[in-house]
Amino acid sequence: MKKRLERLEAVQNAVLEISRLSAACSDIVSFLQSVHQITGRIMYAANFYVALFDHATYSVRYVYEVDEFDTPLDPEQRFPLDSPEASPTAWVILNRRPLVMTAEEDAARERENKTWGSGTRAEHWMGHPLLDHQRHSLGVMVVQSYDPTHIYTEEDQKIFGLIAAHVSAALQSLFSVDRLEQAVRERTLMLEHEIEERKKAETLQRVLFQIAELSVQASEDDRKFSRLHEIISQLVPSKNFMVALFHEDSQEFSIEYSVDEVDGNSALGKRFPLGSGMTSYVIQNRQTQLINRAQLLEMIDNGTILALGSLAVYSWIGAPLIAADVVYGVIILQSYDAAVTYSEADKDLIEFVAHHVAAAFARMKADENNRIAKEQLKLQNDALNQMLTALKKAQKELVDQDRLASLGRLVAGVAHEINTPLGICVTAASHIVEELALVRKELEQEHLDESGLNQFFDVLDQSLRILMTNCLRGAALVRSFKQVAVDQSSESIREFDLRAYLDEVLLSLQPKLKGHQYKVRIDCPPGILMRTYPGAVSQILTNMLTNSLMHGFEGRDEGYILIRAHAEQDTVHMTYADDGIGMSQAALEKLFEPFYTTKRGQGGSGLGAHISYNLVTGPLGGTLNASSSPGQGLTYQMQFPRIRTALSSASRAGRVDGAA
Repeated sequence: MKKRLERLEAVQNAVLEISRLSAACSDIVSFLQSVHQITGRIMYAANFYVALFDHATYSVRYVYEVDEFDTPLDPEQRFPLDSPEASPTAWVILNRRPLVMTAEEDAARERENKTWGSGTRAEHWMGHPLLDHQRHSLGVMVVQSYDPTHIYTEEDQKIFGLIAAHVSAALQSLFSVDRLEQAVRERTLMLEHEIEERKKAETLQRVLFQIAELSVQASEDDRKFSRLHEIISQLVPSKNFMVALFHEDSQEFSIEYSVDEVDGNSALGKRFPLGSGMTSYVIQNRQTQLINRAQLLEMIDNGTILALGSLAVYSWIGAPLIAADVVYGVIILQSYDAAVTYSEADKDLIEFVAHHVAAAFARMKADENNRIAKEQLKLQNDALNQMLTALKKAQKELVDQDRLASLGRLVAGVAHEINTPLGICVTAASHIVEELALVRKELEQEHLDESGLNQFFDVLDQSLRILMTNCLRGAALVRSFKQVAVDQSSESIREFDLRAYLDEVLLSLQPKLKGHQYKVRIDCPPGILMRTYPGAVSQILTNMLTNSLMHGFEGRDEGYILIRAHAEQDTVHMTYADDGIGMSQAALEKLFEPFYTTKRGQGGSGLGAHISYNLVTGPLGGTLNASSSPGQGLTYQMQFPRIRTALSSASRAGRVDGAA
């Protein structure tokens, strides 16, 4: 027991020492040498090696190796990783699991013609994978014994695995430091190279800045080409310089700037059709061309180009002016001096210049196009604004007409409804007049007795009751219609009881329900005092009920409508629901759009739901949502404040019209 405790203490000290070494040591070989020594104090480790795995090259490097029989491999040499079946080292690395193997097991594999590694056969071989924190394989750490008296126990294997885990953590840290040092070395070399190149390019950078500045300041002034000539002359010899602009519409190019020792500037300002000359060749190929005299003669001989200019050219560069895949022209440099020939570097530089000049052309063209587009857009906007104004005016007129038509229909319905009690009143009054005339006649003739007088009183009493009942009924209808009509036309705020007002609105709508089996139920407690626009409430209910009758109950002589309202603090929640035919999702999405109707040409204006929506969200200051599905009726959910502050007339008109 004491020996076991001592060994455990030694293991603990070894782990602590490995952790200390990982923080203090920066060299992997020195670190592994110390790990070998520490391992040897805990178990038999006369033969010890560590192989590191490189994922990028799929190779291993035996960075540290001590062996009693075999010669250690070069720690810098990389070996392709074998398959797991060919090498115990590869098996541990690729399977990322520890492996313990005896000499007998190795011999058995050999008898089965399964080669298992190379080198001297060990009596006992123990390898443990080195893994990073993501369990990727870093390599393998191995101890082996050639002496049968030194066999690794299960406890040795566990301790060795513990040491391998700490070595894995330390190697990750060392790899990070090693990579950082390598990056620093590479960056140092790069900076030294950059400094060298910077010194060589100082003059070139100053000139390139001038070129960039010229491309920004370029204008239609011809001096831009002479200034460009001056700048390029600072970079490469350019006694002979030309700028040709390409006109795609006519497939021609014109010489805009030309300085030439041989041909002079006789071609300046002239236009030439795109053909087989050197300028045309550059435009057609859309690539910068560097041509010496021998190449020029060869191209003429094989018919690639035609000799349109002087054949005394020794070196020639033509760079197309291309921006956004548009060819604007060509920059040309040529030398008649055999001592002055252009290089690939000169070609690249001229190509760079051409790129910036083309960018200037593209910018000027874009500015011109933008100016024209803005002018056209302004004209279009003016026309659209006029159309929009006319459309808003027409829409407002249609909305007003629809509201007046709704009020007119209400008047017609109520007038018809009042005719009945008024007719009864006229009939009862006429009957009283007739009975009174008969009684007066009998009285004059002295034929009136007590029985006749009592009969007259009975008729008079019955007729007066009929007259009073129908007068009261007519008065109620007139009062209800008067209040609703005033509310719908005045658009003013007043205080009212919601339940009582709903009853009045429903009474005024009775003519629409007459002659059908439609049932309307109001579920609203009395006492909800409102201070808002009652006309908006009556208009909303009128529109919704009209839509139910016209659309929801189409083809049906019966239906059910529920109007439910309740107050939560200062917010009124109102639901209007019918059990009609319902709407599809596509139709529901368009419900509140102006002029949308399924009854086009059949009396439907398409404004009822749109007006209702704008009344709820405008004057009432609330929200309106609708839900429906085919065969399941249509339900409106509204909520709005119980007390509403007055809106300006312009604001009310804007929201009700739907013009906002």
